This record gives sequence, C-alpha cells and structure tokens, in this order.
Amino acid sequence: MSWALLVPAGIAGLFLLLPLVGLLVRAPWSALPDLLTEIAVRQALLLSVETATATTVLSLLFGVPLAWLLARTRFPGRSLLRALVTLPLVLPPVVGGVALLLVLGRRDIVGQYLDGWFGITIPFTSVGVVIAQTFVAMPFLVVSVEGALNSADRRFEDAAATLGAGPWMTFRRVTMPMTAPAVAAGAALCWARALGEFGATITFAGNFPGTTRTTPLAVYLALETDSDTAIALSLVLLAVCVGVLVALRGRWFPGTRRILRNRGTRDGAPDALERSIP
Repeated sequence: MSWALLVPAGIAGLFLLLPLVGLLVRAPWSALPDLLTEIAVRQALLLSVETATATTVLSLLFGVPLAWLLARTRFPGRSLLRALVTLPLVLPPVVGGVALLLVLGRRDIVGQYLDGWFGITIPFTSVGVVIAQTFVAMPFLVVSVEGALNSADRRFEDAAATLGAGPWMTFRRVTMPMTAPAVAAGAALCWARALGEFGATITFAGNFPGTTRTTPLAVYLALETDSDTAIALSLVLLAVCVGVLVALRGRWFPGTRRILRNRGTRDGAPDALERSIP
C-alpha cells in the first residue's frame, strides 16, 4: 500500500477516533449509575425513546409509500419530489426547525387554522418534538427503502400480476417481503437519527423539562453546569449509535444481495409466488 495514501488515511482515522476516545477516557465511570438515575436525566432519556419511537412509526406509515411512489411510478415533478425528500439530509437542522415554525406556528400558514378551528398548538409541545424529528429522520428511511426497491427484481412482481394478484396484494405479498431487510435497516437509522436530533427540536419545540427536553438538549444544558452529566448522557447516545451501526454492518442495501442470489432460480419464481398468492 502506498505511503501517500496510508498516511492521510491514518490521520483521517485518528481525527475521527480521538474525540470518541477522549469521551471514554473522561467518562465518570464510577458515578455513571447515579448520574443516569437522576430525575432530569431519566425524563430526558424516556422522552427521547418515546419520541424517537413515535417518529419511526410515522416514518414507516408515510415513508414506505413515498419510497414506493418514487421507485415504482413516473409522473411530472418526480425528480423535484426526490430532491425535496432528500433535502433534510443536507439542510441544517436549525433551518428545518425555523421552516416548521413558520408553517405550524400559531399565527402562520397552517398553524393559525389549527389553533383557530381546533384549538391545537403544535410548537413547544411533545408533538412538536415528534414532528421535528420526523422532518429530519424520515429521509433516511425513504432513501433506504427506495434503493432496495430500485434494485429489486421486477420480474417477481410481474409474475404475481400474471397470477392474478392485484397491486395491493403484490405490494403486500411480494414487494414488502423482498424489501423487508431494507425497511428494517431504514427504520433503525431513522430511530437513531431521531434520538440524536437537536437543532430542529430546540428551534421548533423548545427546551422544557419533561415536555420537550430530549437527551441531546439535556447534554447541551448540562455541559454548562455539570460536565459529568453531559458526558454520561453522551455515552448513552454513543452506545446507541454504535449499536445501530454494528447491527446494520454490511446491510445498507440488504435486499440487493439476496435478490442477486435468487436470480439464479428464475424458473422457481412463479411457483413460489403461486404458493404465496391465494
């Protein structure tokens, strides 16, 4: 291996690794159980888990159909819609929070009607936390599922249609089983991203204890007054992120390898479909 590549690669690796090592070295390991059982810390952790889970459920309900629409249909403006879907991946989260506030605020485009007609106020509530996290995290699920759908072998779906399956049955009995690993991977990435969301949350939902103060916000607040608590919460987020990445190792597009393996059994596809479709 060329030293011209090895040296900068090593520097890059150290640059990414050393901050994590510093976090582990400075961690108050002996006081960690007490720090994580404090009321404020438990509230932040519980709220983060609840809102991240709700975000993932919403992303599955709406993101999977959106991914199918982008991968399986052709319509004017499709490229623009795909660009808008992926925009939150590169948009600064605080800008996303401002945009949500200008749409759902009590006196803004949609929020004024929600408040005037139904008495519903979304900003600076737990619902606002979920909406902010969904805005930032759902694209991870959509991109993962769309990639799996684009790489899936369409002949299985065509064979299901020739056997009399309608669009909904084909989607439920053929498409979803083929892309289930990608859906699971996208959901895990979505959950982890929602758990660590900060910018859009603090801008759109605020930082109220027990209501909108998630774990990243608690880390930011504790860093000013109690660095040990901030480090303890950071370790929790680090452990979750590492766990998700280890679980998804080699599975960014998990449906592709299985589909490629199944391409050698083309003759058996109609028989398998016939057995799965009543």
